[in-house]
Amino acid sequence: MSVDPITVEVIKGALIYTTEEMGIVLRNSAYSPNIKERMDFSCTIFDAKRRLAAQAEHIPVHLGSMQLAVQKGLERFKGKLENGDMILFNDPYISGTHLPDITLICPIFYEGETIAYSTNKAHHSDVGGKAPGSMAGDATEIYQEGIIIPPVKFIKKNVIHKEIASIVLSNIRTPEISLGDLRAQMAANLLGKRRILELIERYGTETLQKAIEKIMDYSEKRIQNEINRMPKGVFSAEDYLENTGTSNKKVKIKATITVKTDQLLIDYTGTDKQVDGPINAVLGVTLSGVYYVLRCLTDPSIPMNDGCYRPVKVHVPEGTVMNPTPPRPVAGGNVETSQRNVDVLLKAYAQILPEKVCAACQGTMNNVAVGGINQENGKPWTFYETIAGGFGGRKGIDGVDAVHSHMTNTMNTPIEAIETTYPIRFIKYELRKDSGGPGKYRGGVGLERSWMLLAPSATLSVLAERTKIPPWGLFGGKHGNRGEHYIIRPNKKQIKLRSKCTIKIEKDDVFLVRTPGGGGYGKPLERYPELVLQDVLDELVSLETAEKEYGAIIDSTTMEIDWKSTKQYRHKQKKLDT
Repeated sequence: MSVDPITVEVIKGALIYTTEEMGIVLRNSAYSPNIKERMDFSCTIFDAKRRLAAQAEHIPVHLGSMQLAVQKGLERFKGKLENGDMILFNDPYISGTHLPDITLICPIFYEGETIAYSTNKAHHSDVGGKAPGSMAGDATEIYQEGIIIPPVKFIKKNVIHKEIASIVLSNIRTPEISLGDLRAQMAANLLGKRRILELIERYGTETLQKAIEKIMDYSEKRIQNEINRMPKGVFSAEDYLENTGTSNKKVKIKATITVKTDQLLIDYTGTDKQVDGPINAVLGVTLSGVYYVLRCLTDPSIPMNDGCYRPVKVHVPEGTVMNPTPPRPVAGGNVETSQRNVDVLLKAYAQILPEKVCAACQGTMNNVAVGGINQENGKPWTFYETIAGGFGGRKGIDGVDAVHSHMTNTMNTPIEAIETTYPIRFIKYELRKDSGGPGKYRGGVGLERSWMLLAPSATLSVLAERTKIPPWGLFGGKHGNRGEHYIIRPNKKQIKLRSKCTIKIEKDDVFLVRTPGGGGYGKPLERYPELVLQDVLDELVSLETAEKEYGAIIDSTTMEIDWKSTKQYRHKQKKLDT
């Protein structure tokens, strides 16, 4: 039986939109601001062979690990799955990310046979462990990071298993919120299940399966075509994490890309060994970075599915920071090491596809988790967020200001939602002047954001990077500014925090974070003075930086360019353009 191209295209669109619609249901049904506002979740559809068939445009670090999670999760689950059942798990060494990401898999049956799976992964604001938010910056083993859930039948015949739910929720500080988020995940999977069954009713199982095969083969061929346009050869790069969370030791990540006909080989030999701190990245996180970067540098119209993975072979030595063994802690590997992995891969691809690669983005998710006891009802509260920073400059365009980049792809949490839900009052939230790396195409600027604790006390965890090693520039562009974190006491005393730490804070303490800017692209003196002036008027660049880095002399009274002093650069620019 053959399937005509029009039917294949219709089914492809239906599968992709099903995952997007699942995301809408999950967001609208969720309880926590982290899922409802930041949209820290991802939805996918898998075929009967447990291969990725379609995904929504959600979180790269979730999506790239999902195929490994579904295959390992179903393999490790030893029970029998029936219609109306769903399995739940969060063990990073199975699910491929970290403990706060809970995966829920729903098998879809038709006439007694499994014909697909609707699946999602969502980041819960707390899953237990030594610190509220389950993101301790100084964890030394995974048991300190929260409850570890192996693949279990969490939902049976469309009803949550009360005993298992009781065990899970008893280990979480905010069980009511987590249960609400789990129900939202369940609702999303049920929506996915309904849409797949509607497709079967319309086209039949055989047509659906053959269409999925054609879609995957099409993606594989198009990725191969993209690879064949790349220059053949071996290209290496390396970068460093600034500390482990438990020591000041730098940690090297090295990647070597070999471009062959129809195939890419990615080898992490030379990467440092696993560490005691929480920056170890499980294999799923590493694969996510590989697939994400390839996706960024190839045609975005290629449908993302199992076919895209086939031409890519990845070798990650076991026992390294990019493929650790239990019980190493991994919470920061998912959020921080994943970002550095992308930086390393982009550095390598800059030798292969220089016009498509951006300078380094902020290189961190700036994770902040805080929690304590609600004085009104005696119950725990937890808050978790990531904070935006600068995107790297690119050929022909500046970096984006104050945006979540690369592996996170989450939204801003509105301060109104935070202040309504938690004992926190915001003091400042603004763009960080001069944080973007100077370049012909300027790096995006970061943020300056601070809030005051209103509760008597709380525990604060920070998991961040790029406070010592700045985001690098490309092709003559300069690095972006480093990040900073402070506690400001009521007596105005400032305490500078390490980029990875867990500390106690008290009422009226102010937490201040300055996020890194992106690296610049191209030589700063090749930037048009008019663009520098606009940056000054927009308060993204200071007058001092305009002169020092760009050679643009701007009159502070009239806010106009002093062309007599600046003309040498203008003439130089015209000559370069000619």
